[in-house]
Amino acid sequence: MRRTWLTAVTAVGALALTSCTSDLPAESGPGDTSRSAESSEFFDQAEYERQLALRDATPEGPEGAPWEQALEPEMVDTASHAKDGPYHLCFSNASVDNPWRQVGWKTMQAEVDLHDEIETFTVLDAEAKDDKQISDIASLTSQGCDALIVSPNTTSTLTPAVEQACDTGIPVIVFDRGVNTDCPTTFIHPIGGYAFGASAADFLADEVGEGGTVLALRVLPGVDVLEHRWAAAERIFAERGVNVVGVEFTGNDTAGAKNIVSDYLQREGRIDGIWMDDGTAAVAVLEAFEDQGMEAPAISGEDQQQFLEKWKAEGLTAQAPTYPTYQWRTPVIAALKILRGEEVPSEWILPQPVVTAETIDDYLVEGMPPLHYALCGCQEMPDFPQRWK
Repeated sequence: MRRTWLTAVTAVGALALTSCTSDLPAESGPGDTSRSAESSEFFDQAEYERQLALRDATPEGPEGAPWEQALEPEMVDTASHAKDGPYHLCFSNASVDNPWRQVGWKTMQAEVDLHDEIETFTVLDAEAKDDKQISDIASLTSQGCDALIVSPNTTSTLTPAVEQACDTGIPVIVFDRGVNTDCPTTFIHPIGGYAFGASAADFLADEVGEGGTVLALRVLPGVDVLEHRWAAAERIFAERGVNVVGVEFTGNDTAGAKNIVSDYLQREGRIDGIWMDDGTAAVAVLEAFEDQGMEAPAISGEDQQQFLEKWKAEGLTAQAPTYPTYQWRTPVIAALKILRGEEVPSEWILPQPVVTAETIDDYLVEGMPPLHYALCGCQEMPDFPQRWK
């Protein structure tokens, strides 16, 4: 079947933030390791405990396809949405303004191409602007969409727009970033920021030991998933007796991150570990140690190609918590299930693997671009690797 693609995608930038944005409160001062009112605002003890427990939960679903698996799902009946194909799917995307989102978007398009029953795929890119996404969602709900996928730019501001979309009767699938309503048929996301931050902190605490020194590098304040990552790590470091010598925001400036680490090395003389809430600058951080003739520290990064390659080549003491880009496959799969009247989880929590020294070979594919994310779930898809280059 010939598929019509209706897209409005703008040029992308190189800014490599993780996948949430928010209004930014005042930044804490350099090296401030005390728990601020800001982090308390973002901390939820019950959710923290839930996410840490979910790390050990056994996923339900097809083996080897984590984008189709779910952790502790509560299923919802979608029979009222069942209809015959072919289908017109619509997607309101927050943006494609960083490498994580670019890899995810390519993966979603590849997933759509797998399904002949999708005749039309209409996509509007909000360019990281709330007002534009509100308008985009209103536009899409008037274009005969059989199902609407939404990746919200921000949570609170987009909630009314999602609720209005739900009120039209179109099944709405929200993924990646959430909204403050349970009206979507399903909300798809990996475990979350607490699990990410805790996994990295546990690893570093094991490596540096009680009294060991760790420098925490953060991207931006006020971004919920990043605040959750640090809130989890901060608590674990305190419990394990790890000495956090500084907590610094890099603004996602790779050169700036390297300079911060260089300054700390000159000041402290030694740093045993580097904790990061976003792994984009991990290679540059390691270069700061190399420039001063120092041995690489234990470090947490992410599943970016350049970090995995350096880790493998140099035998680093490292770990990579992930926020898998394979989650971009799941909304398309969910939409088709809903339109066939099949049950889906009301909250579709995806597995969130951690790349370790024992599993790095399972994810690292030679020859991929430096900013490619390994957990795309795309290695067996048609046109891999060319489509992702």
